Amino acid sequence: MTTIVPIEAAKPGVQSGLPRVGVLLVNLGTPDTADAPGVRVYLKEFLSDPRVIEDQGLIWQFVLNGIILRSRPRTKALDYQKIWNTEKNESPLKTITRSQSDKLAATLLDREHVVVDWAMRYGNPSIRSGIEALIAKGCERILAVPLYPQYSAPTSATVCDEVFRVLSRLRAQPTLRVTPPYYEDEAYIEALATSIEAHLATLPFKPELIVASFHGMPKSYVDKGDPYQGHCVATTEALRRRLGMDTTKLLLTFQSRFGNDEWLQPYTDKTMERLAKEGVRHIAVVTPGFSADCLETLEEIAQENAEIFKHHGGEQFSAIPCLNDSAPGMDVIRILVLRELQGWI
Repeated sequence: MTTIVPIEAAKPGVQSGLPRVGVLLVNLGTPDTADAPGVRVYLKEFLSDPRVIEDQGLIWQFVLNGIILRSRPRTKALDYQKIWNTEKNESPLKTITRSQSDKLAATLLDREHVVVDWAMRYGNPSIRSGIEALIAKGCERILAVPLYPQYSAPTSATVCDEVFRVLSRLRAQPTLRVTPPYYEDEAYIEALATSIEAHLATLPFKPELIVASFHGMPKSYVDKGDPYQGHCVATTEALRRRLGMDTTKLLLTFQSRFGNDEWLQPYTDKTMERLAKEGVRHIAVVTPGFSADCLETLEEIAQENAEIFKHHGGEQFSAIPCLNDSAPGMDVIRILVLRELQGWI
């Protein structure tokens, strides 16, 4: 006599008749330690990615291993030490991304079959460990969430590359979805505007203008078809409309250039210098391309660019925090995730 076992009863991790769904928040990455060895490991992984540095030929390998990895880790380690979370012995990016994951999970407690976790594209916890943990918990479907509002190959695409690499090694693959960029999503623009207005209300001065600084990119990448610059422009224009500002009151710039190639312009640091020399004395900077505060916002903007501005005649400078795990920031992530989980939950 043959016994027939219902398919649902044979599935692991099934609750309330629904297969388990994993949500994996992914941010860029961070060194494990704020010292030269830790930074060297991180930079090696980051700068060896052909999405980040497209020409990985012999010349670049010589430059990377013979020059950059010999000198840059020491100087970057000093920068990390300026912003390091000494209490948890980790970078703020790791602290904030973990909190974003925890808070998102708390908003989904009524959906017992949804499991939330987080990972870094470079460094730890890795995407591989995140996917393996979700599968171990019985997740048959996974939603990957690159925490980049604007799409670019060196950020969003490389997250997908790594997710696909991990899945390519699996015989039994979970079903996969990836959230799209949200550079002009209404909830995102509203959250940015709300956070800017709230921050400005706390300042003892009134900024003459606001600079929206996005991470830079080699111009050649855009020339080859990367939509990143267009997404940054769209975000800035939507933010201008929401705040009632024109191009003279909300400027668009690009930061963090590296190497000798031409990058997207105008450059943030050069803009700070120019504005100060032109007589601007009070300024605020927002970084809409970052979902969480990190080295590029806490050190490069809030410290380096503030110093540049003041050195050339500026008087008051304020860096507006990223959305982070604030209530408006978590609303953006929650709305994005729930929208992409339709049909699964």
